This record gives sequence, C-alpha cells and structure tokens, in this order.
Amino acid sequence: MSTDPIGVVKRELLVRQLDSWTPAALHRSRRATFVQAYAGVDGGVADAALRVFGEFADLLRGRRTTALTLGPDDPDLAARHAAAQPELPAGLTAHLVPGGVDRLPVALRAATANGAPVLAWVDATGGPGPAAEVLAAVAGGRPAELLLVLDPPVWSGTDYRHRLTGAGLPLVTEVELVAEAGAEVLVFGTAAGKRLDAFKNALWAVDEYAGVRYRDPGDPAGHLLDISLNPHPGPLRRELLARLGSVGAATVTELRQFTAERTVYRAADASRVLTALLSAGLVRREPESGRLAGDVTITVAPSLSP
Repeated sequence: MSTDPIGVVKRELLVRQLDSWTPAALHRSRRATFVQAYAGVDGGVADAALRVFGEFADLLRGRRTTALTLGPDDPDLAARHAAAQPELPAGLTAHLVPGGVDRLPVALRAATANGAPVLAWVDATGGPGPAAEVLAAVAGGRPAELLLVLDPPVWSGTDYRHRLTGAGLPLVTEVELVAEAGAEVLVFGTAAGKRLDAFKNALWAVDEYAGVRYRDPGDPAGHLLDISLNPHPGPLRRELLARLGSVGAATVTELRQFTAERTVYRAADASRVLTALLSAGLVRREPESGRLAGDVTITVAPSLSP
C-alpha cells in the first residue's frame, strides 16, 4: 500500500466517493458498474476500493454489480486483487482486465454497463490524457460520474472541461493535490448536481495528511489550502469578487453553482463567504433585507466597481 501522501489522499477520496455512490446507484437501478483504470502503478488504491463493497452486502444481494480493474501487467496488483476476492460480498463480480486506461471502453461494453449507473476512476498519471472514446464510454452510464487524475498541466493545456461537457458530463470541477514531491490534478465530471455535491463533501472530509494541501486552479494567487471541514475562505472570496466584477450581477443560486463547478469549494461555502462580504460592505444585495435566498441578486459595492 502506498505511503506517498498524495496516493493516500487519492485512496481516501475514492473510498469516500464509493461510500456515497454505491447506495445511491443501487437504490436507483438493479445493476451498476464501478470501473477503475490505471496508466501506471495503482499505489494500493485498487484493492482498497474493492473492499468498500463489503459494507453493502445486504444492498448488493439480488442485484448485478460489477467492479472492473484495468491496469498494466503488474504481479503485485494481480496478487492484491486475488487476495481481495474472498472478502467480496455475493452480488458483486470483480474482474481484473489487463491493458490500462485505453481498454476501458471494451471492458464497459463487455460488462453491458451502458444505460445503468457507472462510476469511473481513471488515474492517467504517467500517461497521456484519456482519449475521447474513454470519456464517451463512461458517459454511457445513466447516471455517470468520472474521477480523473492527471499530471499537471492538465492534458498539457487542452480544454478538458469542453471535452467532458461534450462527452455528456457537463458539471465539471477540479482540484490540485500538492505535496513537497510534486502535484497531481483531480478532475470530477457528472451530469447530476447531487453527485457534484457529494464529491465536494468528500473532498473536504478526508483526513488531513502531512504535506498535502489543495490548490484551486482558478485562484490567480495560487493559495495553498489545508484540508479542513472549514477551509480558508480567502481564495473563494477573491474568485467571487472577480466573478461579480466580470458579470456585473448574479443571483445567490448562480454564485453557488459557480462555486461548486469552478472552484474547489462547496456551494454552501459560497453562502458563508457572501454573508461575510455583505457584512464588510464589499458587495450589495437586492432586496436589501431578508433571508439570503437563491433569488437574491448580488453586485459589487459601488466603491469597488471599475
């Protein structure tokens, strides 16, 4: 199992996402597919993910759930996959498929995953970004969600957000995991707002590991954030003011959605920061009194306007 701090954070993020995805998927459908694909060494993530399903033995009974693990020919991965098999509950079928990320479309077709819930974890670090066929295969899930790990800069500067949206995953967010030894970018895409919220909640609920912090790729200052249930609001404060400066005015609902998709923060964090900005006189609201509801319009205070 990996002792790399970023690897530990990735493992916990995937475990937490599976914890919320599995019951949601199986209450929705009688079949579901989890697929994890690795361009290189998995770092102990793969078997940890498989063991999550042991918590849902009762829910899996009578349903058809498939867990696919794709990776290069690695005796250690094969041994850990085999060791996890006796612990897996009835109702879960787990396969180890050689070949890595590019084999994901073939594996999903073989599992007849299309049209039912799909959660994909694609760790492309050490390799190129996934091809369009890989994204389209994941997006064939109903619903589908993708956690994609990449080396920075993301896809060597290509428009990953446009690619995911074009594939059918229009709600996209990203976070950079930063440690002393380097950094990796985690991108999340889905078509379901509740699943975006679940990812953001998992992001800030992981244990704080020494040396690993988050960076919001949209923050011009590049401020590093400690992992915390109550993250430092500075970058979000700057990003909301910049957003209001560019659009002129926005409703609370629009700013919450902007926060969920375009920053590392949760939608609920936007409401807290807006309340602080109002108290400081940096923004104004219409109507001027009452609850800070979704239809309240926010503008930059005149003294701060260009």
